[in-house]
Amino acid sequence: MRSLLAPLMVTLVLAALCSCEKDPKDPSGSPSAASIKITKEVANAFVKRQKRSSLYERYLEYYKNPMEQMHERCENYPPCDYLSDQIGFSMAYNHFFRRY
Repeated sequence: MRSLLAPLMVTLVLAALCSCEKDPKDPSGSPSAASIKITKEVANAFVKRQKRSSLYERYLEYYKNPMEQMHERCENYPPCDYLSDQIGFSMAYNHFFRRY
């Protein structure tokens, strides 16, 4: 076992040294500032500005509908959450909260 360990270690060290050598295209070793900058058009291709929402959309962000409130109430109560996975949300909610 020890006779295999020494050649294996030497091979791993050589592989690490070979994989860590510098890139021949870039003699300085660090990227220049010009290679980091991108044009405005390229940046806008993947970064989209969020559009301004209407008053109705802002209202929906702040107030949840009753069904979503019931789902959160059931999810926050572990027995109801477990039972909803087994038999469905409406039956689990009726079983524990007697509404719906």
